[in-house]
Amino acid sequence: MSDATQAQAQTTARFTPRVFSGIQPSGGLTLGNYLGAIKRFVDMQEQGIETIYCVVDMHAITVWQEPDALRRQTRELAAGYLAAGLDPSKSILFNQSQVPEHAQLGWVFNCVARMGWMNRMTQWKDKAGKNAEKASLGLFAYPSLMAADILLYHATHVPVGEDQKQHVELTRDIAAKFNNDYGVEFFPLSEPVIEGAATRVMSLRDGSKKMSKSDPSDMSRINMTDDADTIAKKIRKAKTDPEPLPETPDGLEDRPEARNLVRIYAALAETTPQAVLAEMGGKQFSEFKPALVDLAVDRLAPISEEMSRLMQDPAEIDSILGRGADRARQIATPILQRTYDIVGMIRG
Repeated sequence: MSDATQAQAQTTARFTPRVFSGIQPSGGLTLGNYLGAIKRFVDMQEQGIETIYCVVDMHAITVWQEPDALRRQTRELAAGYLAAGLDPSKSILFNQSQVPEHAQLGWVFNCVARMGWMNRMTQWKDKAGKNAEKASLGLFAYPSLMAADILLYHATHVPVGEDQKQHVELTRDIAAKFNNDYGVEFFPLSEPVIEGAATRVMSLRDGSKKMSKSDPSDMSRINMTDDADTIAKKIRKAKTDPEPLPETPDGLEDRPEARNLVRIYAALAETTPQAVLAEMGGKQFSEFKPALVDLAVDRLAPISEEMSRLMQDPAEIDSILGRGADRARQIATPILQRTYDIVGMIRG
């Protein structure tokens, strides 16, 4: 173990293990959100570690959101968490804007983070593109708010998809700079947790592109609100190639659509691509797809049905989020207050 790694391990060991992660309520939960995030959140709440999960509605408004749509999408995402098995008695579930300490710590971190760090963020470049001058300041600065989301709870572990790893690395940079600037070991160097067979689910129409709710084609994705018939139809029509499935994952290297479907199967079955191919290797997609349809419908249709039921009672969803926010603030408030003390701000 290197000196740097050893020092990091010693620092992290000073903090109680705690998980934090969040998803933007920007509309349309997909299979990618479920396999890459929500399913893993549910699994982690059973591991004896405190788990805190957030609907990050403040991040959502970095681009324009119609207010009624934002409220509906926030409730729908919360319903997705709950329908997938997240238990609000085991995990803290809330929406970010109900805990003002997120924005307060976010401002402190705006003053710690460097412009050069923000300019290098891949998602800023992708989302702003050639129109950077017209993008909101929030879109540019939101990675420091994301760092605040995590560090406000002294979270030691952050389950994310591969595309979010850079944001957790920035969070570590901000924590390290704050600690170094003020001569403290106050914030942990949070670890990204990237695991599972489908940490990046790809489009059903193009295996080189991430499954996205913004894709014009609804056939490119499985929505978590899709019913059983729709799920089956989309999988049957998913793009493939004419070759049979290989015996090992190495054979999927240049076959993005085949690789994507195998990974989806493995994630839904809670197994590995190797195990899937050990069973399915040599079979044509005409045999594999029906098996995937059965598995996907079995796993996903009940979630869709439960989401629909939950959305019939928005007051109950709001109540769950409110109670979660109260619990979140019990952790967040003393950490923010101590941060202000360290920075030199006077509190009455």
